[in-house]
Amino acid sequence: MFENLTDRLGDVFERLKKKGALKEADVDAALREVRVALLEADVALPVVKDFVAAVKEKAVGQEVIKSVTPGQMVVKIVHDQLAETLGDERSELNLATTPPAAILMVGLQGSGKTTSSAKLALRLKDKQKKKVLMASLDIYRPAAQQQLEVLGKQAEVDTLPIIFGEQPVAITKRAMETGRLEGYDVVVLDTAGRLHIDTQLMAEVAQVRDVAKPIETLLVTDAMTGQDAVTVAKEFNEKVGVTGIVLTRVDGDARGGAALSMKQIADAPIKFMGIGEKIDEFEPFHAERIAGRILGMGDVVSLVEKASETIEKEEAEKLAKKVMKGQFTLEDLLSQLRQIRKMGDLKGLMGMLPGVGKMKKQMEEANVDDSMIARQEAIILSMTVKERQNPKVINASRRKRIAAGSGTTVPEVNRLLKQHKQMSSVMKKVGKMGKKSFLRSGGLPPGMMPPGGMPPGGFG
Repeated sequence: MFENLTDRLGDVFERLKKKGALKEADVDAALREVRVALLEADVALPVVKDFVAAVKEKAVGQEVIKSVTPGQMVVKIVHDQLAETLGDERSELNLATTPPAAILMVGLQGSGKTTSSAKLALRLKDKQKKKVLMASLDIYRPAAQQQLEVLGKQAEVDTLPIIFGEQPVAITKRAMETGRLEGYDVVVLDTAGRLHIDTQLMAEVAQVRDVAKPIETLLVTDAMTGQDAVTVAKEFNEKVGVTGIVLTRVDGDARGGAALSMKQIADAPIKFMGIGEKIDEFEPFHAERIAGRILGMGDVVSLVEKASETIEKEEAEKLAKKVMKGQFTLEDLLSQLRQIRKMGDLKGLMGMLPGVGKMKKQMEEANVDDSMIARQEAIILSMTVKERQNPKVINASRRKRIAAGSGTTVPEVNRLLKQHKQMSSVMKKVGKMGKKSFLRSGGLPPGMMPPGGMPPGGFG
């Protein structure tokens, strides 16, 4: 998401930062480009107008124009305004009620409501240790109730048994009663959607709301639908009352304008975003972090959080001990690659690193993506134990055999061996520095090595 917007804004601010002094005309010219970039990213016109006006008011002040680094100051103002537009503070899910807390999932058909219901339930179970029950109220879409049942098994979350012919309001009553009698903390109600907003849909959702008395009503909306998503949000908020928004398919949209428009137009905060198809690819929405990503500043906080959730402590400690001895074999590299794959989509992870946006062309040329890690894994798995432990024995004929066995090429095998050699030499230095000195110097903790051991200065 936001890829095109990031590129456009990056170009504008690079030019601005190169100027030693700024005149009001420079700020005006930059903001004209920002306005066009936001409109092209599908941000709603009223939001764009307010955004540009707010930035201009803060950016043309004497303390900015006359400051030592005026370009940087303008970028900081834009960052803060972006965060404010997206929702300046993180909006937590409200579960402060007598259990079971009802969460109503609403939205149009095809927005990802059922999958988001399961993703949210999994998150509540794993992160907040809640006992969750899911119930499907969608009696219209073929196999919709069975879909939620399947996702429930996948997430190891209970689902309300299906009674064929039962109507949505009756299902809601049974779900809430089951929640009360069986000690559930949360009941997630997956309502039916339509291809468009109609009076029948709204009347049904309103009836369900009146029965369930939800503490949260989350509108699930597809980030790729652009301006339509904003219209849908406004309608649902007026007719049903929305307390928060879940943005889906965030990983697939290069524009992202819906996210920037949503809070202001719908008057409800974005609470979660679906960042991939897997059931665990679902995370809280942090406005400030997203603003940083849009401006190419990265999001190291989210990256570290993701790492701490997925990296196996035992593996990391084992590697740390080896590193302190100056050892780093190809088996260790294989372990690193597997840890990185667990963290999710590689391009998404790379986007969290500051300054990576400027290296996008290099990354594309070097085919830096998930398939690259899979190929590197295949190369290491095609080696003998002796070769993994001691890469020096890998001569030309062995390289040919490894390439053939892994379905790759000799240059790819060579590149991996070169990357391992560079990482190995870094590890030896780390071993000499000692653990505390290494961490003080800002080194990456084990489990967060660059993909494939990419050296800081390039991609192979």
